[in-house]
Amino acid sequence: MSDQTERTMALAGILQAISQVQHLTRQSSADMDGIAASLSAILVTNPDITSDVYTDKIALNKGYKLIVEQLSDSKNKDMEITRYLVGILALERKLSRAPNALGMLSERINQIHRQLHHFELTSDQVIANFASIYSDIISPLGPKLQISGNPEFLKRPQTQEKIRALLLSAMRSAVLWRQLGGKRRYLIFNRKSILDIAKKNLTLS
Repeated sequence: MSDQTERTMALAGILQAISQVQHLTRQSSADMDGIAASLSAILVTNPDITSDVYTDKIALNKGYKLIVEQLSDSKNKDMEITRYLVGILALERKLSRAPNALGMLSERINQIHRQLHHFELTSDQVIANFASIYSDIISPLGPKLQISGNPEFLKRPQTQEKIRALLLSAMRSAVLWRQLGGKRRYLIFNRKSILDIAKKNLTLS
């Protein structure tokens, strides 16, 4: 698997998590399979290969579809998705420069591994723990992401926790993307290559 293919997979992981955030803010019900796919990526901290992080290829397909929509010349671009992506990448850069935060993040994720001996991945207790990691460690690093959507859905505490947990998942993929050599300018100068890889993975899905 080439570096570009792996970077594109990580980018799809970011967008898949972001798409779940958007779904939660617009729909009355949650896509628990999609949420589970995003949350499971957080727990794979030492993968042998990038694809080990994304075990649910059907869910990742949504990320590839968004890459095509966002980077192509079509009229299907979603500026809300773009805003979330830019915000996540900005927060990740701050995280990469904060070794204490990275250390705390690792320890808190290990706590969730232990919690999973007693609870399911998408249980309220585990999602609340993911959400608190985002609130305690990621959110203080920079300006808070402004999440748009239906106010009726956004005011629900459980929805808020799912959103924070999914933003943590987006951050996990953003960390991986940077580790694989991803930079914001890479999205501009390698747009065609990213699109080709995303389209190929859509075809194979």
